[in-house]
Amino acid sequence: MTDANATDASRRLSQRLAAILDYFERAGFARREPRLLQPAGVFLDRAGEDFRGRLYLTSDASGAELCLRPEYTIPICLDYLAGRNGPAALAYGGSIFRAPEHGGTGHGEFLQAGIESFGRTDREAADSEILAAALEAAKAGGAGPLRVRMGDAGLVAAFLDGLGLPPVWRRRVEAGHARGLSPSELFAPPGGAGADQSGVRAALTRVDPADARRLVEDLLSIAGITAVGGRSAAEIAERFLDQATLAEGAGVSAEKRALAEAFFAIEGSPDAAAAALRKLAEDARLNLDAALDAIDTRAGFIAARGLALNDMIFSASFARQLDYYSGFVFEARLNDAQEPVIGGGRYDRLLRTLGAQEDVPAVGAAIWIDRLGGAA
Repeated sequence: MTDANATDASRRLSQRLAAILDYFERAGFARREPRLLQPAGVFLDRAGEDFRGRLYLTSDASGAELCLRPEYTIPICLDYLAGRNGPAALAYGGSIFRAPEHGGTGHGEFLQAGIESFGRTDREAADSEILAAALEAAKAGGAGPLRVRMGDAGLVAAFLDGLGLPPVWRRRVEAGHARGLSPSELFAPPGGAGADQSGVRAALTRVDPADARRLVEDLLSIAGITAVGGRSAAEIAERFLDQATLAEGAGVSAEKRALAEAFFAIEGSPDAAAAALRKLAEDARLNLDAALDAIDTRAGFIAARGLALNDMIFSASFARQLDYYSGFVFEARLNDAQEPVIGGGRYDRLLRTLGAQEDVPAVGAAIWIDRLGGAA
């Protein structure tokens, strides 16, 4: 691309960003623009150390680790908490910075716009407003028809509560679901267990967990092992028992696996999917009424905003790869594009982890300007 073409493409992207922000302002969202430099720890605490390679890092004179803003949601949340005064509807737009993934190419700077709604207790109405505003803003920015796919992290949590999985399996299924794994992958035993350990693992799953834990701790003590990689003997024992439970499939019957497979396979229009989920819950004697009522209420608000509900897909298996989502989640794509143009959802528990004294109702959406199509 020549310098002239690059300048022209940059101008078009900026125009699209401006059009989107103008729409958000007309829709009643107040503009905020968090600082470019953010504390790195707040992102690493939530995304893990693996995310460090995606950050552009520096430090201040005190040695505090800072990074160029890699996203907007957490900075907007921190700004809201700093001046919190009841419900707020906020918009943002500008550059975010993420280094290319290992082996990837690119400059690492992207234009993003979005909205966040804080403090509204009419959650389903707020969800529908965010979805509708994001879709209309993308249209104002030049996007063509978008395909919407949605799910509900609260529904998945309610289902797993009813399924009654052992804690280690519950954590594995939740983490795997967030990564988009299939049901067969969710319940597959972990790889890498050596044959010399299989007998020990199997034996440990057949005794009382407290006795098994004491046995492993005693064995470690006899071997003179007190810590490995910063973990104490008790922590090593707990990890070993978790691996034994996963490897043997303990606590997950064939019936539970079949029910999970049936649950995660349900998808269709929001109304059709909700009906299928109610039938599954009734047959399995699971109480999913509150979660399914919320889905039906949200669908009504979405339809009332004039959106084509039957053109949208609700999937029980749909998730976004961020662990702070607590309810409604969605993405919108252009045709069969691999990357979403819009992504968002509800994250009522996030602000407590950032310093709030209690959970704060919150839902938002982000638009990737460079993915709108035809801008480059």
